[in-house]
Amino acid sequence: MRNAGSGPSIVPHVNEHDVYIVEHVSLEHGRVWAEVSSESPGFEPVVMDLLTGQYTNPIRVVAFNPAEGWCRDASADVAHELRRHCDLQLRDIPFFLQDFVDRYEGRYQDVQLPLPMRLY
Repeated sequence: MRNAGSGPSIVPHVNEHDVYIVEHVSLEHGRVWAEVSSESPGFEPVVMDLLTGQYTNPIRVVAFNPAEGWCRDASADVAHELRRHCDLQLRDIPFFLQDFVDRYEGRYQDVQLPLPMRLY
């Protein structure tokens, strides 16, 4: 049995930054969670990894910070940043990200308009 004080601690350091994980559908493994590089703070690495096709069919992005004790769904923030990034480059959202961006931006939601009905 190992002594509790002999291994590296899993308790985060005070200066820990946000960590992002991406849930996506992998062709080989189905639905999986993939950690984005924890070496770079912020969600810019997430945006760049998504834009370069590192994740197939992204479903959601979750951010958490173990040092501060919180976790949240960051999908909408990432979707807006993907749109902003592509707009600045004057390019369309890549086809493999279109469903993700549409789902979390809320731009293209189906709306049923009421039609007047006349009963004679």
